[in-house]
Amino acid sequence: MALIESVTLEAADPTAAQQFYTAAFGADVPVRVRASEAPTDGFRGFTLSLIVSQPANADLLLGAALQAGATAIKPAAKSFWGYGGVVQAPDGTIWKVATSSKKDTAPASKEIDQVALLLGVADVAASKRFYVEHGLTVAKSFGRMYVEFAEAGPIKLALYGRRALAKDAGVPADGIGSHRLAISGAGPFTDPDGFLWEASKMAAAS
Repeated sequence: MALIESVTLEAADPTAAQQFYTAAFGADVPVRVRASEAPTDGFRGFTLSLIVSQPANADLLLGAALQAGATAIKPAAKSFWGYGGVVQAPDGTIWKVATSSKKDTAPASKEIDQVALLLGVADVAASKRFYVEHGLTVAKSFGRMYVEFAEAGPIKLALYGRRALAKDAGVPADGIGSHRLAISGAGPFTDPDGFLWEASKMAAAS
């Protein structure tokens, strides 16, 4: 299976959404935006995470997102696993910015170590089988709770139970309508939870 090259977020105002992402996270984040009026309400079933090296970087990115128009869902705080916070972009996408470190070791920067896409699914085991059948290799698996795939690339893919993912993000799990998300990689296909995969842009160009 091809790597996830990027994700495309669908927004009613794609120009404003793209301006937000550039201002908040920088121009290099592998996120694209396109227009869509597809109805959606509540939790859209996924979150995107920015993994950084230290708390100061998380604070800088979260602050930039809030200044650019995001809404705070979980203020940045320490926890047993590290440090981080959650915001919701003006287009409705939920973003977590986190680090496993609890101490700063360098000046703050917007450097992002990794981007992760977490899909909230109805049946983690069934979705795991689906993706393995489509060529992904499992790196970590915790029964019916969480699966992380091994493929390296711009965006790491992981599966979480829908309610568990919503709880981690700090939002109600209820939601209906479009995910407003397209994943550029090994498609075209649609997974068991309705997440749309499109053909790799690099493969299409070769």
